[in-house]
Amino acid sequence: MLRDITLGQYYPVESPIHRLDPRTKLAGTLIFIVSLFLANSWLGYLIAAVFLFTCIQISGVPLGYMVKGLRAIIFILLFSVGFNIFLTPGEILVQLGFLKVTKEGLIQAGYMAIRLIFLIMGSSLMTFTTTPTSLTDGMERGLRFLNVIHVPVHEIAMIMSIALRFIPILTEETDKIMKAQMARGADFETGGIVKKAKAMIPLLVPLFISAFRRATDLAMAMEARCYHGGKGRTKMFPLTYAGRDYRAYAILFLYLAVLIALRVLL
Repeated sequence: MLRDITLGQYYPVESPIHRLDPRTKLAGTLIFIVSLFLANSWLGYLIAAVFLFTCIQISGVPLGYMVKGLRAIIFILLFSVGFNIFLTPGEILVQLGFLKVTKEGLIQAGYMAIRLIFLIMGSSLMTFTTTPTSLTDGMERGLRFLNVIHVPVHEIAMIMSIALRFIPILTEETDKIMKAQMARGADFETGGIVKKAKAMIPLLVPLFISAFRRATDLAMAMEARCYHGGKGRTKMFPLTYAGRDYRAYAILFLYLAVLIALRVLL
């Protein structure tokens, strides 16, 4: 399960999406997420699916990596689907005691499942095709206008970059600790909720110690390099838009306009 977490990982391959400016990919991800909530019909979600899977195909990232990342949210997905199926009022199809399965609940559950799946896959595509450093630079440059109202954009971008870098590191560290504890006789699979919660203590204690140690090492390394925030800092590779970025923006806005038109018409 731990190795199924793909968010924050980078897949190095040469593709048109990898070469896009990080600001373009950030804006594209935001537009795609907005489009998932604009779609209110199966035709709208079909268009979103075609758009998403076309981007995945162009990116060169294997579809298996995207599907693998969905295993980490299977519990949230099942909970959301079940919540909508049984608690949405409407035309009753099946009644199990006080639980009622309605037609509107099934439709809403289907929409919710598609939204969650596409949201995770779209976000994963951005991190698969963008290095954490480029993502930080793009976020900082894109939100630079907030400096006018004294929002610490550089610090926020740096925090998110470090968090993305630490996701695969801590995942791997957790996997190593879990295997070491299982070799010593720890059991993480059997028993009730209380027993499983107690079994997590030998896993969480060394994980927290390792995380604090890594955080201390990172802070010392940043101080040794005289890091004092973003003021006055320059970039070795300044971000500049190319023709492919403008073409990507045109495709994104055309896709969004189609879904808005579908929502208005249907």
